[in-house]
Amino acid sequence: MTTDMPSENILVAFNNPSAVRVYRINKDFAPGEEVTQPGPIDAGIFAHQVRVTPDNRLAILVTRGNEATPTKAEDPGALKIFDYKDGMLTNEVSVAPDGGKEFGPRHLDFHPTKPWIYVSIETQNKIYMYRMDGGRISPEIAYRAETLAEPKNIRARQAAGTVHVHPNGRFVYGANRAEETTELQGKKVFKGGENSIVVYAIDQTTGEPKPIQHIETRAIHPRTFHIDPSGRMLVAQHNLPVDVRDGNAIKTLPAGLSVFRIGEDGKLTFARKYDIDVGDKTMFWMGMVPL
Repeated sequence: MTTDMPSENILVAFNNPSAVRVYRINKDFAPGEEVTQPGPIDAGIFAHQVRVTPDNRLAILVTRGNEATPTKAEDPGALKIFDYKDGMLTNEVSVAPDGGKEFGPRHLDFHPTKPWIYVSIETQNKIYMYRMDGGRISPEIAYRAETLAEPKNIRARQAAGTVHVHPNGRFVYGANRAEETTELQGKKVFKGGENSIVVYAIDQTTGEPKPIQHIETRAIHPRTFHIDPSGRMLVAQHNLPVDVRDGNAIKTLPAGLSVFRIGEDGKLTFARKYDIDVGDKTMFWMGMVPL
């Protein structure tokens, strides 16, 4: 969920069934009544995120679709873009390259000063950059970049995740996630893959993201991460404990938070990990706000 720019309304994405709803923010800051929309909403398939553009004129619903299975065809993904005013969503336009085929967007973030949008493409392990012009989003993909360090060495299902632009606008960060298991000594152990943060330098003239670092998060499945408002620290969150090979033995990597320092060059240095006992629960989301 998100608020609009003046924090007058809350926008919430729902994944299954896919939907987006808007709620007023009361004067005491509590969530208020739902805003009745003027017409039907095309919410695509499996919405994952909703954001309002910095000018407060558009709302973008990021709909991932679903990958194909042996018994079911692929559900197409799309960016569902709505005109937005005072909580009202109208005039939906769908950005879906090749009709949304092999296009599984998960999250997006905006450059703080330029008309550039960075979108993580979960099911293709890519990051795409789109441009805004005259208050509209160009449907053409301006730039594509890999998220994985070894895109030709897929050992198990990989899924690109959260994307965040640094507050200084010079760097953009993305998450790579893997968690599939295989049988070993009667236990389910991690099959292998990249659990990492990828760092891109942003060309300040064109907006092109250029990878400069891949750094392991030292746990399994960094589902979300966040950059603190000062821009000096990045924290990645991991869902669950997972058993992994340790030579001829097996050890458990706990769920937790991995903390990185952000250098002047945008690169990350691992600081420490906070292990968290989640029991039979899932640590699903995290974020940071200024004091």
